[in-house]
Amino acid sequence: QVELVESGGGLVQAGGSLSLACAPSGRTSTNYNMGWFRQAPGKEREFVAAIKWSGDITTYADSVKGRFTISRGNAKNSVYLEMNRLKPEDTAVYYCAAAIYVIPTTAADYWGQGTQVTVSF
Repeated sequence: QVELVESGGGLVQAGGSLSLACAPSGRTSTNYNMGWFRQAPGKEREFVAAIKWSGDITTYADSVKGRFTISRGNAKNSVYLEMNRLKPEDTAVYYCAAAIYVIPTTAADYWGQGTQVTVSF
């Protein structure tokens, strides 16, 4: 079992930046492919970005491409999401996700509790 803990959410003005971090605990001996999803009020959870366990493959939703960067941390299975040029439509709860056999773009094996990101006009 793996527990994922997100941090770094908050309130920022449009055009600003925020960084999210995800630190796993528990069964971390396995290499996980990691990802970020988000869910805005009244909307379905959607894919944001993902990275292969080796760090050499990344993929992004079109809506964040060129503004967000996903990267792996030095700690095993840790992952970061650097968010720049934030827009009000980026406001959502952001979830960290981990998957063993696939790069998580539609589903994951483990989910974090989520961290709120609010972008004001």
